[in-house]
Amino acid sequence: MTVRDALLVLADGTRFEGEAMGAEPDGGVTSGEVVFNTAMTGYQEIISDPSYAGQIITFTSTHIGNYGTTPADDEARPPHCRGVVVRDLARRPDGVFLSNGPGDPSAVAHAPDAIRDLLGEVPVFGICLGHQLLATALGASTVKLPFGHHGANHPVRREATGQIEITSQNHSFAVDEGSLAEVADITHRNLNDGVVEGLACRDVPAFSVQYHPEAGPGPHDARYLFDEFEALMDRVAAGEVR
Repeated sequence: MTVRDALLVLADGTRFEGEAMGAEPDGGVTSGEVVFNTAMTGYQEIISDPSYAGQIITFTSTHIGNYGTTPADDEARPPHCRGVVVRDLARRPDGVFLSNGPGDPSAVAHAPDAIRDLLGEVPVFGICLGHQLLATALGASTVKLPFGHHGANHPVRREATGQIEITSQNHSFAVDEGSLAEVADITHRNLNDGVVEGLACRDVPAFSVQYHPEAGPGPHDARYLFDEFEALMDRVAAGEVR
């Protein structure tokens, strides 16, 4: 898409300099009532809602667009608002985080292809379901555990240091270790049953863990993983890692 210089000019003469992208209105100018919306989700429904006709929407949530769109969620076609104002344009991210989620990773059929397209293009960090989907994107497979891991006191060994982390977990599926042999290195292992708890890609800047390093309330042993992801993004941005 073409990005061009733009101005948002309010009725009292206040001017905000920025950039415009997307469809260009006739004459390059559009007008509307500027409103704000406090919703954290549902951005697609808001933009396509006919009740926003004639309005320019400013979202107050810090992340808009990070879970995509689908035609099934359109309130109407085409979008009815006059425009959307954002502070920082979800287009060249420093990294992509694959979050946790419920259920069988094989049921999320569209995700591995999308993740595969990201690998090598941007640093990737996955947790729980995101860990399983990253492994699937690499060509590995997942299996259902007899009982699953559910609790806030599961011991995990960090293979690089031998350090034991007490972790929070809630999952019924796991990555099949045998299927990882050619695609990634195992970085963490569950000490109760030996299940793969973490992996690192060999050729691209991507890694993941099966547990919840952000657990709160819960143990904080694995908070260092977010520091590692930030450092990885910095190294990629500096051209040290490709």
